[in-house]
Amino acid sequence: MSVAVEVNDLVKVFGKIRAVNGISFTVQPGEIYGLIGPNGAGKTTTLRILATLLRPTSGTAKIFGHDVVKEAEEVRKIISYLPEEAGAYNQLTGREYLEFMASFIAETGEEVKELVNEAARISGLGKRLSDKIKTYSKGMKRRLLVARALMVKPKVAILDEPTAGLDVIHAVHVRKIVKEYAQKYGIAVLLSSHNMLEVEYLCNRIALINRGKILVEGNPLQLKDHYGALNLEEVFAMVVSKHG
Repeated sequence: MSVAVEVNDLVKVFGKIRAVNGISFTVQPGEIYGLIGPNGAGKTTTLRILATLLRPTSGTAKIFGHDVVKEAEEVRKIISYLPEEAGAYNQLTGREYLEFMASFIAETGEEVKELVNEAARISGLGKRLSDKIKTYSKGMKRRLLVARALMVKPKVAILDEPTAGLDVIHAVHVRKIVKEYAQKYGIAVLLSSHNMLEVEYLCNRIALINRGKILVEGNPLQLKDHYGALNLEEVFAMVVSKHG
């Protein structure tokens, strides 16, 4: 089985700041892998490199064997990326936006219709898909964008704070969809989240990151047991303290 994501000694420098400082990890098809850490730890920078939006200073990153720098176009064909701060076309209805995005992938009108129907299920927006996006709440926009990212069934889904701005009910719905897609379609999911309950529910493995370095990696439940912690926040505090 091919490795979905392979990162080796990745470094990204902005001026005097080493935002990513030599991290390495792999993600398997069907696995949900979480990058966990405080703001400024290097999570989003890593995701942007994998999404071909930033070039690394050194090191390599590959998506199903395709180098994210040398084969960026091939990578873009098999990934879907949801930024933490993503926007949509406010003058379109939700359905028009999904149809527009689906048209880049689908080859026929029937395929567009199938993708949009799937996105409607994912978003749970129902009749509100007929309304203009400018009338949506932040949470509704987020659900629309999550649906856009998953409806195409990418080989790798890169999700930065996927449930940001969602209430409890809709956050639970989105998490179930993400887990379903990983299990049913073998999609590798790489996500960043500050919600530790979300991380424990979704992730098969996590990497705790601080100052651009991976401090520890493993299964969330096993990490809690190993450190004798009640939750992942406690694990992270212990790990950061230990590593100075």
